[in-house]
Amino acid sequence: METFTATTPSPTIQKDFLPINGTDYVEFYVGNAKQAAHYYQTAFGFEIIAYAGLETGVRDKASYVLKQDKIRFVLTASLTNEGEIAEHVKKHGDGVKVIALWVDDAVKSYNETITRGAKSFFEPRVEKDADGEVIRAGIHTYGETVHVFVERKNYNGIFMPGYKKYNSIVKAEPVGLKFVDHMVGNVGWNEMNTWVKFYEDVMGFKNILSFDDKDISTEYSALMSKVMSGGNGRIKFPINEPAEGKKKSQVEEYLDFYKSQGVQHVAMATDNIIETVYALQSRGIEFLKVPSSYYDTVLDRVGHIDEDLLPLKELGILIDRDDEGYLLQIFSKPVEDRPTLFYEIIQRKGAQSFGKGNFKALFEAIEREQELRGTL
Repeated sequence: METFTATTPSPTIQKDFLPINGTDYVEFYVGNAKQAAHYYQTAFGFEIIAYAGLETGVRDKASYVLKQDKIRFVLTASLTNEGEIAEHVKKHGDGVKVIALWVDDAVKSYNETITRGAKSFFEPRVEKDADGEVIRAGIHTYGETVHVFVERKNYNGIFMPGYKKYNSIVKAEPVGLKFVDHMVGNVGWNEMNTWVKFYEDVMGFKNILSFDDKDISTEYSALMSKVMSGGNGRIKFPINEPAEGKKKSQVEEYLDFYKSQGVQHVAMATDNIIETVYALQSRGIEFLKVPSSYYDTVLDRVGHIDEDLLPLKELGILIDRDDEGYLLQIFSKPVEDRPTLFYEIIQRKGAQSFGKGNFKALFEAIEREQELRGTL
């Protein structure tokens, strides 16, 4: 049974001043939104549901909204070679700009965080159309990443004002992705505790798990990580920083190519990881593979599981267990030319942890890819 370092809860129950219902959307700044939307539609099974651009009166950018079950991605590209979006893509490549959080009261959420020291991204704004109104407000977090609070209880439209329904000629075939399980941020040397404190003090999150360089290390590299969770547990943000090792860690490689701190990966949940991964592989998504010897002893470590081990081994799906149950997980290779953003597919069978027992095998697989790229 794996053991975890967890923060001891305070004996006094404090009111959650920032209740978050879930992830509203994740917005990526990309070089070509039309082509990126096609990729996520055909490879990941997302449906393009809404659009904003020249045809809707927007002159400086184009945005496509994609949806699968409760997951919404927004892909936004600049229509000029100047401005925030163009500069973001020039510096980082395609990457996550906005982690939007669904709240009941966006103004209160903004005020609560600003009062506690958050830097404003934009003040509360009311956006209206014939379908109602959406209230949004934003704050800065690590790197150039921002959180936007979204209040949509008085809105019945396809996404939000300024967008129109998108009628795609291609029918999306979903792969069973359900919701965003967690999102991982990579920060710089000695920055992890700074951002842990930010989430604790500014957003009222709790540090629920901690991993040091003894937990997450191989012969060559190491990193440290702390998992931050919102008051109701619906939002979880692990935060990684590099640790000293013989060679360059995956976090260092990310920081070198992304040119700042940012979102390393998005974990998406499924109810049947075998079917989901088969579907994704058939559409060209490449996943990291651990040595087949991993499966020789994995059941000795995790105990009984409901699934047949053979397809898990064939696909490269990892298994881990905690006190609550077990989980199945697999990680894609980077989905950009820069070795930055990637995806995790996860199925939880009770487990609430993050696969500590898989860290060594996983990071050795990442190192093999780094060696091929000449960045280890």
